[in-house]
Amino acid sequence: MPKYLIITLLLLFGYTYEAKAQFGFSHEIGAIVGPVAFQSDYGERHDFSTNAGNTGYGIGLIHYLNFSYKAECNCYTPETYFNDHFKLRSELSYNKTKLKHFGEWVDDSKQKLFNKQLRAMRGSTAVTNIGMQLEYFPLSIRDFTATIGAWAPFVSLGGQFSFYDPEATSTIGDGRLNQPSTTPIKYYNATQNDGGTVWSVVGSIGTRYKLAPLSDLMVDLRWQYYFSNWVDGLNPNPDIYTENKANDWLVWFNVGYIYYLQ
Repeated sequence: MPKYLIITLLLLFGYTYEAKAQFGFSHEIGAIVGPVAFQSDYGERHDFSTNAGNTGYGIGLIHYLNFSYKAECNCYTPETYFNDHFKLRSELSYNKTKLKHFGEWVDDSKQKLFNKQLRAMRGSTAVTNIGMQLEYFPLSIRDFTATIGAWAPFVSLGGQFSFYDPEATSTIGDGRLNQPSTTPIKYYNATQNDGGTVWSVVGSIGTRYKLAPLSDLMVDLRWQYYFSNWVDGLNPNPDIYTENKANDWLVWFNVGYIYYLQ
């Protein structure tokens, strides 16, 4: 994984600096951090305890191409709607979440073997993402850049390539799953601890706040949908267990700091 990640990073940032050389874009860099709610095959759908319990954290480094400003001449680019309302964001991020089952089927009052096995299941997943999003700012980027204390709401859409590393275990016996003594029938031969790669689509809504001429604060609420149901290490048969037919996805609320490079 590290080899492919390094190659991708070199291509990504090589592209952005080549773009600057040819077209005169300016650059912004930043960092983001915040809680992640991971929606997976652990727990019950639409259950508050599942949504609140299966949470983790995410961190990331971000880079922007700013089309409205040329850093090399300290001047604005020709005024067009695209230049004044769009930025291209590239990102390298990491999130990790510990997982277990919540809801009525793991209530302590239920003492069947199935319920005990569910209560004993434990999981986690660590995901490294790299990708791009196009951000749209309905208000003028130029006006925001020139006004300390201004707000700049935005929405974005993009795609990411991810490396995931799940772990699924049990607190019963030797901790291994896919055994009759530890694994509910629903998850028998439907668990794995092998990592993999997956594409995802990312959408977000957020805003920036102008702290100083060269720095912003940002808050961002993200939805990320993975095109796989193995990111959490569980994948029960969707033809039988239709409640688990959706792929894994997450919601990430993050706060970030952005600095404008001159």
